[in-house]
Amino acid sequence: MADVVEALLVLSTFKDEGAAAAVARVLVDEQLAACVNIVPQIRSIYRWDGAVQDDAEALAIIKTTRDRYDRLALRLVELHAYDVPEVIALPLVAGHPPYLAWLAAQTTQTR
Repeated sequence: MADVVEALLVLSTFKDEGAAAAVARVLVDEQLAACVNIVPQIRSIYRWDGAVQDDAEALAIIKTTRDRYDRLALRLVELHAYDVPEVIALPLVAGHPPYLAWLAAQTTQTR
């Protein structure tokens, strides 16, 4: 098999679409992410400070590589407004090879 890209999907929720977009632009600009899809309205039900919360949020679906994950996670936490931001990485087990090659090329630091 040719070079295998260890691609990841990273999920993170934000207070709204604008906050997600602002962070997404930085992650892509800094080549920590190849692409970020923003789902503008999700409903999150979770326990925080001893009470069940029910909030509207935006979901960012971030595409990156294993090599860039640690730096991406640090930067995401640094930029995020939440005290404890969601940063969950899921491995991609398969994908269209040209897309995975593009993803890898976009997250190769050239600066």
